[in-house]
Amino acid sequence: MADEDDPLAERTLDSRLVYDGVFLRLYVDRVRAADGHEGTREYLRHPGAVMIVPLLDDGQVVLERQFRYPLGCSVIEFPAGKIDPGEPLLACAQRELLEETGYVARDWQYLGGFHNAIAYSDEKIEVYLARGLQHEGAQVDAGEVLEVFTAPLADLLAWITDGTVTDVKTIVGAYWLQQRLQRE
Repeated sequence: MADEDDPLAERTLDSRLVYDGVFLRLYVDRVRAADGHEGTREYLRHPGAVMIVPLLDDGQVVLERQFRYPLGCSVIEFPAGKIDPGEPLLACAQRELLEETGYVARDWQYLGGFHNAIAYSDEKIEVYLARGLQHEGAQVDAGEVLEVFTAPLADLLAWITDGTVTDVKTIVGAYWLQQRLQRE
């Protein structure tokens, strides 16, 4: 796993799977740091995810509000979801947009990817901009309760500034969208 040419790389001495869940796996490893000291690393293996930045023709973005159990509250975020084994990234983005919001998009652009929790997880979120939206009706999974709504990008940016929106993937997506629109 570690880059052998990286002088800062830690070497794995022992790795132990301590939890194997529905889609997360928790490991505890014993490592040797570049300075020779030994330590413990706890981390999650995640299959990866996609996030969609849905932009309507009138310039508003499609958002959703959903309850996030670890936080104990509902949050505002862009639609997103886990990548199924062997599923192409774009196919996952298209599936998640339709399932969660009921929209399909005519135009898809890859914006980039980022690791959202590098200290304890290998999760990478791939981000797509979806345009030319048409509403066909949501097909949410059982137990996935969402409130879908639209808002001007300026409102979303204000909610980020005032702390109403704290979801990192949505913050990244909003700023990437703002930069894209400024370049256009």
